[in-house]
Amino acid sequence: MQTKVSKKFEELYGQGAVLFASPGRINLIGEHTDYNGGFVFPGAVDKGIVAAIRLNGTDKVRAYALDLGEEAVFGLREEDKPEQSWAHYLFGVCREVQKRGGVIGGFDTVFAGDVPLGAGMSSSAALESTYAFALNDLYNCGIDKFELARIGQSTEHNYCGVNCGIMDQFASVFGKKGCLMRLDCRSMEFAYFPFDPKGYRLVLVDSRVKHALVGSPYNDRRASCERVSKVLGQEFLRGATMEQLEAIKDQISEEDYKRARYVIGEERRVLDVCEALEKGDYETVGKRMYETHWGMSKDYEVSCEELDFLAEVAQECGVTGSRIMGGGFGGCTINLVKEELYDRFIAEAKKRFAEKYGHEPKIYDVVISDGSRRL
Repeated sequence: MQTKVSKKFEELYGQGAVLFASPGRINLIGEHTDYNGGFVFPGAVDKGIVAAIRLNGTDKVRAYALDLGEEAVFGLREEDKPEQSWAHYLFGVCREVQKRGGVIGGFDTVFAGDVPLGAGMSSSAALESTYAFALNDLYNCGIDKFELARIGQSTEHNYCGVNCGIMDQFASVFGKKGCLMRLDCRSMEFAYFPFDPKGYRLVLVDSRVKHALVGSPYNDRRASCERVSKVLGQEFLRGATMEQLEAIKDQISEEDYKRARYVIGEERRVLDVCEALEKGDYETVGKRMYETHWGMSKDYEVSCEELDFLAEVAQECGVTGSRIMGGGFGGCTINLVKEELYDRFIAEAKKRFAEKYGHEPKIYDVVISDGSRRL
């Protein structure tokens, strides 16, 4: 991918580009907890975005999206927002760097990615992190890594219409080879946990079904959680107990109750998984993954028929853990599979899914890798 990006850059803009990369991410457990002030447990993967960038001494950005074969040219003032939706990510990052006092100018850039789009691996966060990291590096803005992650998050909020939490951008910036990270989304404290499950493989099964996240479904879930927090008299659902939720059940809607029940349970599951990983107890990790899946399906209602089917196939094949990963409404399942069951599970999942839905799912083996960097 680096060669491809460099070559296209030279063809369009000439010599002298610097290469930067940021990864997509997986999240072992802790879904929809980030904007509730809870814990998440992500890791960066060996797939991401690579960008060639060269400062051009003007106040204009010329950007080429290699995978789409499209160019966008835009200025750096608020009224210069480009037409193309993919370019909103780059424009948003430039604006958010400026809002934090970063003095930047125009640049030429070509980027491409091998994060599968719509698989729930955060290709958009990888894109934001690449440019936040690169601009900070090339213009010596002195912005710390946490703020780089926040730049990506603010870009989603202010320029792309998704009211997301901080997890995706955090994982992309802070990723570390061979480690998962537990992030406390309230205090922003985090710890690395070595992740090397001997005898197991981590694999994504991508349904190739995409239901768009922008607009109501995601933001509606968030609003539900905020309403319940308010009734409980706290800022976030984080720290609330099932007993507290039961006590206010008659003051909230059935839907809000179910959403909150999922989030409160998920906070507990993340901590259980951390404990289990420290003991090398992957059976417990797997059990909690299944619980998360069915919580997301029944209570949070962000799954879909295809993903429920994949989780059922995993269970029938004896897979240790399986769940929907990412915001939901399509994408993939993340599976913790014993080595000896791997081939049978993949063959079975492909065959049965194709019989039912007319196409095979895509399979991605996960390698936990490093975060944003200059190549």
